[in-house]
Amino acid sequence: MKILLINPPHLSIGSRLAHEHLPPLGLLTVGGPLIDAGHQVKLLDADFKPLKHSQILEKVLEEMPDAVLLGHSGSTSAQPIINDITQLIKEKVPHIITIIGGVFPTYHWQEILNKNPQIDFIVCGEGEEVALNLITQISKNESFEHIKGLAFRKGHDIIKTPPAENIQDLDAYRIGWELMEGYHYTYWGHKKAVVIQFSRGCPYPCTYCGQSLFWKKWRHRDPQLLADEIEMLHYKYGIKVFNFADENPSSNPKAWRAFLEALVAKNLPLILVGSIRADNIVRDAEFLHLYKKAGFERFLLGIENYDAVVLENIKKAGTISKDKEAIQLLRKHGILSMATYVVGFGEERTKDFYYSLRQLLSYDPDQIQLLYVTPHKWTPYFEDVKDKEIIQTDQRLWDYKHQVIATKHLKPWLVILYVKLIEIIMQIRPNALKRLFFYKEARLRKAMWWYTKIGRRVWLWELYQFFFVTKLSKKQLKMKDFWD
Repeated sequence: MKILLINPPHLSIGSRLAHEHLPPLGLLTVGGPLIDAGHQVKLLDADFKPLKHSQILEKVLEEMPDAVLLGHSGSTSAQPIINDITQLIKEKVPHIITIIGGVFPTYHWQEILNKNPQIDFIVCGEGEEVALNLITQISKNESFEHIKGLAFRKGHDIIKTPPAENIQDLDAYRIGWELMEGYHYTYWGHKKAVVIQFSRGCPYPCTYCGQSLFWKKWRHRDPQLLADEIEMLHYKYGIKVFNFADENPSSNPKAWRAFLEALVAKNLPLILVGSIRADNIVRDAEFLHLYKKAGFERFLLGIENYDAVVLENIKKAGTISKDKEAIQLLRKHGILSMATYVVGFGEERTKDFYYSLRQLLSYDPDQIQLLYVTPHKWTPYFEDVKDKEIIQTDQRLWDYKHQVIATKHLKPWLVILYVKLIEIIMQIRPNALKRLFFYKEARLRKAMWWYTKIGRRVWLWELYQFFFVTKLSKKQLKMKDFWD
């Protein structure tokens, strides 16, 4: 079969102002097994420069595939865009089979199929095996109703088959890296880059995060095989930067250390960035030198909140002392720290933003990222906020960079001003400026300048968008009613 993988354009600010793009790993992982099974597969990355819907349709008509598969890492906010694109395709070429997947469709399959007759199939959960089984059956014109992990229509009924089992061997299906041909993916200052995973899932039960629910079980790739793949990508494709998409790659310290040692042994001039738990950095203090030797330049640490009660309520298993220690340890080993802080977990008042700023200053991270809590219906946290009012009803803006939940004590305009004030204070504080201009390692100094320049553009853009473009809901709409 002729298959077109479509990465839809996204409204996320990060996709617009950085002028850098990373390949859609999820679609590449689905594409690899399809190629190996003998299908003609091509990637249309409509987010790369972003394409208008009409331009996407033109590309589809040029390719005239048998099936289109759509997915996006920003699953919730991308879904309305996917709905529009598939509708255009079906109206013009009804015989093209439309298949979608991702986190949001996995949990909202019934709602999507009810409202979008142009979507034929939803792949629920991990996509490699399910998509391959589905395309195989369609190509043979055989029944697909026995395939686990599918949602589809049968007459007037919507059918959901039993969940597919976890893929136990993450090396069993090859990633279709050749699908990147024609796209110049870059990151970290216009260096050739890809997204990669050592593991899937997360063993921690944070109530606001759906990772442990979607992936079900934490699993990791073979340390040596992943190191070999990174080496191949470096030499064959010229990849310099590897952005780890793992929620927490170091959950198994023995396997993680084995991977670091395997990569260090290859002595490759790489730049690695990713996310990790602060307490795991503290745990790995004795071999953090391997992190540095492997090429890690920055880790994102989820700080989330300053209030111990809030952290306990959202089951964020961590401590302030370990957060601070992790940042100090990373700095000692020449690795940048980015602290993420989430607004909206509590009923913030002015004093709470003040205490948040004090906490961030005491942490003294190299970089910060302030986000807004964005509740998903399938997470336990939804039950805590389902009766709260929302101010943002455009699902395309549920991207963690726009306020969704109304704050009881502060108007939205005041919330964004406090957020922007915290960001600017953190960026111009003496310690930050000192590192920006005089950090001892030149390439990390350059990386900080790159991030600062992007942050400046985003900072101004977010203010402009909020006050002059974004429309907030004036109706009193509760979270639970938004999804009904």
